[in-house]
Amino acid sequence: MLAPVLLAADYVRALQRLLPRGRVWPRDLDSVQAAVLDGLAPTYERSHGRANFLLVDGFPATATELLPEWEASLGLPDPCAGAAPTLQARRNQVVARFTNSGGQSVAYLVGFAAALGYTITITQYTPFRCGQQTMGCPLGGPEWANAWAVNAPLNTITYFRMGVSTMGEALEAWGNAVLECELKAVAPAHTTVIFSYT
Repeated sequence: MLAPVLLAADYVRALQRLLPRGRVWPRDLDSVQAAVLDGLAPTYERSHGRANFLLVDGFPATATELLPEWEASLGLPDPCAGAAPTLQARRNQVVARFTNSGGQSVAYLVGFAAALGYTITITQYTPFRCGQQTMGCPLGGPEWANAWAVNAPLNTITYFRMGVSTMGEALEAWGNAVLECELKAVAPAHTTVIFSYT
């Protein structure tokens, strides 16, 4: 549900209706009192508009003006992600960190990457064990027990979108720096993450 948009004329009418009744309180549009109300009403209109926009900025997925505050409270922008990405990517990163509940499963890591705007799959490795692997399987040593690979496209493209992107942004932005930065941060400490791009 959208918040109501009230104009200065709406405030003038409301203020006139709130005035006491009597000869001293004229409601004529050319009276001094109406001119005073006309002078006050634009301030109320601006204040109401800003309050409505605060409702939009109160949620990280739609924040624009308060996005820097959301980022600061979540430790963003992260230096490992590189230069500031698009508004859409910044929002995705804030939402992913804000809604991050933690986990170590493949489903959790794939979901976390999806919240960032990336489509990935994960390959888990195991050391070679006689009786469990077959001929042709890689001969990995014990260090492969804690290794996993993130499979992603070489260039994940974020397109400019009306209503989501802002003026001055490129029509396309690509790169996987944010994906690598965020997944390294949430990866279990005892594991080795390998990024495999196709």
